[in-house]
Amino acid sequence: MSTEFPIRELTVPFEHAGQRVDLVLAQLLAEYSRARIQSWIRAGKVQVDGRAPRARDKVYGGERIIVEVDFPADTTVAPEALALDVVHQDRGVFVIHKPAGLVVHPGAGNSSGTMQNALLALDPALARVPRAGIVHRLDKDTSGLLLVARTPEVHTALVESLAARAIEREYLALCHGVMTGGGTVDARMGRHRSMRTKMAVRPDGRDAVTHYRLEQRYRAHTLARVQLETGRTHQIRVHLAHIGYPIVGDPAYGGRKRVPAGAGPLLLAALAAFRRQALHATRLAFAHPLTDKPLEFSRPVPEDFAQLLAVLAADSSEALK
Repeated sequence: MSTEFPIRELTVPFEHAGQRVDLVLAQLLAEYSRARIQSWIRAGKVQVDGRAPRARDKVYGGERIIVEVDFPADTTVAPEALALDVVHQDRGVFVIHKPAGLVVHPGAGNSSGTMQNALLALDPALARVPRAGIVHRLDKDTSGLLLVARTPEVHTALVESLAARAIEREYLALCHGVMTGGGTVDARMGRHRSMRTKMAVRPDGRDAVTHYRLEQRYRAHTLARVQLETGRTHQIRVHLAHIGYPIVGDPAYGGRKRVPAGAGPLLLAALAAFRRQALHATRLAFAHPLTDKPLEFSRPVPEDFAQLLAVLAADSSEALK
């Protein structure tokens, strides 16, 4: 066992007798994920009374465990000095305001120029944090607030908070159709059966719950405030389309465009020009993992979104004359 990384020494409490090594360590070192602990066991970075265990080996209580807290740097994603709108930063987290058009993680066709590339340039230590610290994702053409952890321990805590539904995420979505009230969509989601790049409501999918309420009505559209209870891929887009209110500009789930009767050329042009989903992550609230202090951040919709709302408002006012 090397000494390049910090060493943790533990004594197994007797109440854990008969449990697996990986499960015991996941309880004693709760700031690290079980998957991370299992990777350390496989790599020989855990010793129980001087021997390297297997993850499934049992403890009896009283054993001395030494763990090398190893977070090797991810060198597969290169840092890039790209401008980021940093809303908040401290020793534990960043809160970033992501513009529409910025991809969060590198992938097929996007090996560079992503938020992850930019974060690694902003803070090189993020190379040792899973996914460069990114706790949740936003689609490329969705704008708004995104949470980033600056240490592996904080990342684990925030991912657990997200899974426990303790992080509040609110969005503003401009939808086709006029809603009569708010509500909740509780509909399981999974991969689309024939179009693998899309998601769909499926009875055999994973739990997915979305809450929405009215923010503003227009003649043929609604601005809704949406709160996620779960975080499935494309969840808001799929759920709103499922109940008949697809998001304006959504290329995958938007369906047929709807315009008010007698819409003027300004509104027609504004709707035609808006070529991304009108979805913005407007509010983020969570308890800081290091201090337990409640933090809350909000950002208004970006300029292109605001301009479209202004045109819709003017159209509605004109129709009342």
